[in-house]
Amino acid sequence: MTDFKDRERAEEAKFAMDEDTAFKVAARRNRLLGHWAAEKMGLNEEETDSYAKAVVQADFEEAGDEDVIRKVLGDLTTAGVEIDEAGVRAALEEMAIEARRQYMSEN
Repeated sequence: MTDFKDRERAEEAKFAMDEDTAFKVAARRNRLLGHWAAEKMGLNEEETDSYAKAVVQADFEEAGDEDVIRKVLGDLTTAGVEIDEAGVRAALEEMAIEARRQYMSEN
């Protein structure tokens, strides 16, 4: 019986760790996307840091990536940057790969 309980606790701990990792990678991905978009908009360093934080915060509006894509696309369009939704989605995917790579190299 203790073997089953130990296995159950280990699975719960692994699930919690996987969820924590996914959250950290998504936040890093969003920050990287914010930096990418800020560069496209020609923001200075201080504005870039502030904008990247705003992109991370945008992810808490609803489940999934649509809130982040909507924010970045809207901001880029307002700033007069020629880009479409597919371009933002492609950048989001690139940033996801980079965020995972960075996270894995740190841990």
